Amino acid sequence: MSPTRAHYRRRRIVVGSLVVIVALLGTYLPVALLAPVPAATAVIPDAPAVSSTPVTLTTPGTGASAIAIAAGGGEVTALGTSGPADPLPIASIAKSVTALVVLDAKPIPEGGDGPEITITDADAAILQATIAVGGSWASVYPGQVLSERQVIEIMMLESANNYSVTLTDWAFGSTAAYLAAATSWLADHGLTDTSVVDTSGLDPGSRSSTRDLLAIASMVVADPVLGTIVGTASDQVPQLGEIENTNTLIGTSGIDGVKTGTTDEAGFCLLFSAEVAVGEQTVQLVGVVLGATGEDELHAAVLALLQSAQSGFQTLPLVSAGDVLGSYTTPWGATADIVAGGSLSETVWSQADVAREAEAQTLSSGASGTEVGTARYTVTGTTLGGSELTVPLTLSGELDGPDAWWRLTHPFR
Repeated sequence: MSPTRAHYRRRRIVVGSLVVIVALLGTYLPVALLAPVPAATAVIPDAPAVSSTPVTLTTPGTGASAIAIAAGGGEVTALGTSGPADPLPIASIAKSVTALVVLDAKPIPEGGDGPEITITDADAAILQATIAVGGSWASVYPGQVLSERQVIEIMMLESANNYSVTLTDWAFGSTAAYLAAATSWLADHGLTDTSVVDTSGLDPGSRSSTRDLLAIASMVVADPVLGTIVGTASDQVPQLGEIENTNTLIGTSGIDGVKTGTTDEAGFCLLFSAEVAVGEQTVQLVGVVLGATGEDELHAAVLALLQSAQSGFQTLPLVSAGDVLGSYTTPWGATADIVAGGSLSETVWSQADVAREAEAQTLSSGASGTEVGTARYTVTGTTLGGSELTVPLTLSGELDGPDAWWRLTHPFR
């Protein structure tokens, strides 16, 4: 029986349909299996703010005081002040300016002693004049030869007023020339609250503010010559024998400088520096107390101020390596945690607040350990590090891509 026309028509329909199906599959399968897939959803919850405990400085009830972190070169981060902010008489603290100005004009190479200075009859006359006005002094002998460093040591440690004049006359030729140089030097360093009218500070017209004195202390301890001198408790000088530092707090609570000062107008004063332990690092602090009524009161005020400042340093743990900060979830059900790729902590002083922002990149799959973003920690307050700290974010496990079945059954995803 020969095929009918209807039979041929059905055969053509079947064959055509198969061709269409094969064509569709030939197109759909590779497209579905190779087409881009939607990105995973990254969720990183907001982190609670981290704060440190505020600390109140113990400041003296009289006079003025201030304390700061020294960064060297006159740069400081003030931690607190008390009393008048206006310039006050500074007594022999003025010799710190004298030493800095002389060393600026006549620098001593690190490890050296500088040029020799021969003591003359003029220096003996300066000694007699100093004694006559009741200034602090140390002996001189015409013909005595001292190095520049030794003259500065006697001036700073023994607080000898006559040696401040001997030093500046040698360096500048006269007191007037020194005062002109000192005025220019103070202006160049932005020390607008400081003025000197003599070399020693005996004149109450030599004045400064606690703000300027913190910067001066920072410059002294940063200077390779002066920093060593002011931290010396005693030394031996030819023809004078042992000289002792008038700062008897050297070595107490890390104190390693800077300069005492006492006059009727200024009271008992100390410009001080101290290297203190803060966790596994050390911090250089500088401070000043002006106008104490006695040496015992001065020492108690300095130590209380210093110890209260030291107690304010706190180390805040921000994040530890492996801490889970968020997660990825894909439309096909795969998940992976987002973790910190490192640890961060920050040492702050007193009240400080830390906020976190985190960003995760767009991805659909990734191997364990893949870096996927960054967490930024912003510190508001006084910090020993930077105000912004970062840590990479990584995948803690494999984030799997979709399998073939999901691709084939989700053509519109």
